[in-house]
Amino acid sequence: QVQLIESGGGSVQAGGSLRLSCAASGDRYSLYWMGWLRQGPEKEREEVATVGSGGMTTYADSVKGRFTASRDNAKNTLYLQMNSLKPEDTAMYYCASTRGPYYTGTFDYWGQGTQVTVSS
Repeated sequence: QVQLIESGGGSVQAGGSLRLSCAASGDRYSLYWMGWLRQGPEKEREEVATVGSGGMTTYADSVKGRFTASRDNAKNTLYLQMNSLKPEDTAMYYCASTRGPYYTGTFDYWGQGTQVTVSS
């Protein structure tokens, strides 16, 4: 079982930055594939970024060049650095994890989410 707790959300103006964190429980954290997903008002859930156990990352086209996902396995923590934020980035951001070391497009564990609001 893995528990995920997000933090770092808030309200910023367009062009600003925020850093999200996700604290994970479980001593096998380093083997999990982790990800950040978001769901905005009246929008479908979107995969923002994923980070493999070895640090390999993938990003949605909408955030490439602006967001950076990373992980610190020693601290059992996943991060999302968000720069040049836009109003369309407004969403609830969720941290997620796989049950094992492989990612096939579906995450098994989810955090409660942290709200990010970007004003114009």
